[in-house]
Amino acid sequence: MDRPRTICLAFTGASGMPYGIRLLEQLLKSGQRVWLLYSQVAQIVAQQEMELALPSRPREAEAFFTGRFKAAPGQLQVFGREEWFAPVASGSNAPDAMVVCPCTMGTLAAISAGLAQNLIERAADGVLKESRKLVLVPRETPLSAIHLENMLRLTRAGAVILPANPGFYHHPRSVDDLVDFVVARVLDQLGVPNDLMRRWGAERSPGSQEES
Repeated sequence: MDRPRTICLAFTGASGMPYGIRLLEQLLKSGQRVWLLYSQVAQIVAQQEMELALPSRPREAEAFFTGRFKAAPGQLQVFGREEWFAPVASGSNAPDAMVVCPCTMGTLAAISAGLAQNLIERAADGVLKESRKLVLVPRETPLSAIHLENMLRLTRAGAVILPANPGFYHHPRSVDDLVDFVVARVLDQLGVPNDLMRRWGAERSPGSQEES
């Protein structure tokens, strides 16, 4: 039997924590094994945006999210910011893919420069050097030339830059619908099947003709 895929998910201090939490829920629901990392500022943002208190201790965080999302025993592992013996600290045990969602411009810049000053940056560096998929989900506007140059550099290095820009063609009726639009895009990049939103053209009946 094939082993489950391992996805490393990191939350940083950018606005957009609902995207990250919803992505975690969907990854666990789909049966992926998840290695979760989050920064101290991410804890502040989670409280501000969602009134969600992210536990500071990794074992408490594992118990919290395992219960919240009904994950299987051992499916979720949470690692501390300076836990250098975590598997993600080495390319020899890199995850199958990694997502930073939401991703601050500071984290994006650090990854672009090849820095590894904390476990999130080190994990992303390892994923890139091992040619695994790295998806970064920034939520910032407007973008400076520095932001754009860092994004271009990362794209050339093999990363996927997936801004948290929801669409409207699926006629969203709630904030949750807008969140799901972005999360569905991330899951698509990871190859994780999902039905979070109606796909473009899915409402058209087979054999229907385009209007002239």
